[in-house]
Amino acid sequence: MRLSMQVGYAGGIKEAVEQVVALEKAGMDLVWVAEAYGIDAVSVMGYIAAKTERIEIASGILPLYSRTPTLIAMTAAGIDILSGGRAVLGLGASGPQVIEGWHGVPYDKPLGRTREIIDICRQVWRREKIDHEGPSYVIPLPADQGTGLGKPLKMITHPVRDRIPIYVASIGPKNVAMTAELAEGWLPIFYIPEKAKDVWGASLDAGLAKRSPDLGPLEISAGGIVAIGEGLEGLRDMVRPMVALYVGGMGARGKNFYNDLTKRYGFEKEAELIQDLYLDGKKDEAAAAVPQEMLEAMTIVGPESYVQERLAAYEEAGVTLLTVTPVGGDPIKTVELLKEWTS
Repeated sequence: MRLSMQVGYAGGIKEAVEQVVALEKAGMDLVWVAEAYGIDAVSVMGYIAAKTERIEIASGILPLYSRTPTLIAMTAAGIDILSGGRAVLGLGASGPQVIEGWHGVPYDKPLGRTREIIDICRQVWRREKIDHEGPSYVIPLPADQGTGLGKPLKMITHPVRDRIPIYVASIGPKNVAMTAELAEGWLPIFYIPEKAKDVWGASLDAGLAKRSPDLGPLEISAGGIVAIGEGLEGLRDMVRPMVALYVGGMGARGKNFYNDLTKRYGFEKEAELIQDLYLDGKKDEAAAAVPQEMLEAMTIVGPESYVQERLAAYEEAGVTLLTVTPVGGDPIKTVELLKEWTS
């Protein structure tokens, strides 16, 4: 397995990038740059490109709705040029709270939009004239919807690569199947290796059956916080507020993807309790209600032998890109050990 890390949504960006620089030297292979409703991911990706030499630079993720398909393609090509061919395009639908609440656009047809955007991006990178007519995007704009002056164009710039890797963040059955069919990589959330096959196996198999051989094997990026040593199990509690936010607060009752996923993992009662507490404004109580079994399964915290067992579980489950957040010690030493154990 290769190693990747996450740069968060807001705050301390320059300090976070300095950590990326240090961890690149320790063996980190890829960095994911998040985007929600803090600063944009692309500015940070460009800054990382200027400060690093080897590490791959990935959006994790660019929301489908905040940019046109051609701008997404241009952006990925730009980062690829600046980094010397190190860009990775992470795409995802985000959620209606962010898309409608922050961007002010309807959250509709996420599955179809993803498929169209992937197709358009790859046409742009091949420098083909874009003449696309789909349910969500029509390029050029039809004459009856504009001035009538639009015509098919191809990218002026010659990209470094005509195929930039695309990873899709997906958790729903149909979206996961589409990801396995069309994308280079998959970004699941709350990944529990021992339960992944039961939750996603059928969807992955359905998508892989339609996958073009040209795409190669599907890459899977998953992981969690990592702490190596005795007596560190309490660090798992660091994850509680984030899990509670997603499971409890990212959506209304009956319309929360992360809550649904938690139930599919077998935590039905716990998912409902977390949501009820969170939506009632009891965020601390919601965090406390996150089951210990879930926290243990989605983190990599413990003595060396235990951590090595967890790494083996991720690899056996098909994870090819272990995403880690070193905590509770020397992050450089942690990454060096992980690199040794996963190489």
